[in-house]
Amino acid sequence: MSSSHPDFFSTFVAMKKLLLILLCLPFVVLAQQTYVPDDDFEQSLINLGLDNVLDDSVLTSAIDTVSELHLGFFISNIYDLTGIEDFNSLKELTIWYQYLTTLDVSQNIILESLNCTGNQLTSLDVSNNIALVSLVCAENQIASLDVSNNLSLNELDCGGNQLTILDVSQNTDLILLDCGGDQITILDVSQNTVLTSLECAGNQLTFLDISNNIALTYLHCEYNQLTILDISNNIALTILNCDGNQLTILNVSQNTSLVDLGCYQNQLTSLDVRNGNNTNFVVFRVNQNQNLTCIDVDDSTYSVNNWTNTIDPQHYFSNNCTSTTEIEEHFTNKQLIKIINVFGRETEQKPNIPLFYIYNDGTVEKRIVIE
Repeated sequence: MSSSHPDFFSTFVAMKKLLLILLCLPFVVLAQQTYVPDDDFEQSLINLGLDNVLDDSVLTSAIDTVSELHLGFFISNIYDLTGIEDFNSLKELTIWYQYLTTLDVSQNIILESLNCTGNQLTSLDVSNNIALVSLVCAENQIASLDVSNNLSLNELDCGGNQLTILDVSQNTDLILLDCGGDQITILDVSQNTVLTSLECAGNQLTFLDISNNIALTYLHCEYNQLTILDISNNIALTILNCDGNQLTILNVSQNTSLVDLGCYQNQLTSLDVRNGNNTNFVVFRVNQNQNLTCIDVDDSTYSVNNWTNTIDPQHYFSNNCTSTTEIEEHFTNKQLIKIINVFGRETEQKPNIPLFYIYNDGTVEKRIVIE
């Protein structure tokens, strides 16, 4: 019987050791590491006091409460942002002018602001980031962008990519939209009724309907293929740049807040700038419109003294380029030139859909024939 006591004691000691190990396991879990393979990313975390040794890992507990992270802007060479998925409290992420070809923010579900300007991204998935308010992904190589889940978005800058289509119909809170320098052929902003700033320059637009965007104050649509531009509803507009299009008629007389107008390199034959605010203009640029002669202005004397440096030699200013008799005759003989749809394509009259009726005096009527 006595010979069995040592075996019992040994078993008891072993069990105690096992129990101690099991009790310590939670403390091991608390020391969880996040894999960070990119040395420049990890060094940036070290510089921010979130890590201390360059060893391809960082304590998860050091990063999972971080709400803002700003990286890059030419001071590092980050190629890989693996590890960002454990920043689960992140609300604001900036990674400027680095070398990312991929960026996975699918786990950062409370992210409100993302700026990844100037990388080498070919795609970007923000479908899980439903809290996003600001998305800036300019100057990448992104060919498609789906923001249909980002209903809280009020700022979107995706300019300088390779987008051919951009659907912002679900983003009704959008205030600022910049898609300049892409390859977009159709842009529908009819649902973005609180939009105040639209930058769509350098695309391939043939038509742009901004009749619903009555809050718009800033419009840059230069270097597209626009043949008409109706801004009569945009009475809050202060800046308009439509240089380098194919406009033949431009009337800004309803835009009483306008102080900055650029419309050079078009095919204008008629330009009416009588908005009652000419003396407050800081920019007036209308040169390289070879078919334009008379320009309607508030005060021809003022315009001659202040605007002659940005007009062609054949241009001249008048308080009324057309006499009263000619105006009456013109409107009496008003003729419909063509009907186009919301995509800028010529069409025949059709019921129950919005169409634009373009007349020879430059006016554009938006109609829906109900049947």
